[in-house]
Amino acid sequence: MAYVIAEPCIGTKDTACVDACPVDCIHPKKDEGGYDAAEQLYIDPQECIDCGACVPVCPVSAIFALDDLPEKWGGYAQKNAAHFGR
Repeated sequence: MAYVIAEPCIGTKDTACVDACPVDCIHPKKDEGGYDAAEQLYIDPQECIDCGACVPVCPVSAIFALDDLPEKWGGYAQKNAAHFGR
C-alpha cells in the first residue's frame, strides 16, 4: 500500500513532504524540471515504502494511505501513478 497525494496539494505544493521522505519518491522537487508546471506533488507508488513520514509534515493534510483515501479523491491514486508512467 502506497501513500497518495490528493486535491489539497493543488496550488500549495509545499515540499516539506519531499524533505521528510527517506526514499525520495515524491516529485517534482523545486529544483526539477516541471515543478512550476505541475499543479501538485506526486508519490511514486512503486518507490513508496509506506513509512508515513510525509503525512504529519503536510501543512494541508493532502497525503493519505491508499486504504484511507477519501472516496471523493479516489482518482488521485491513479493520478499519482500516471505521473510516473505507471
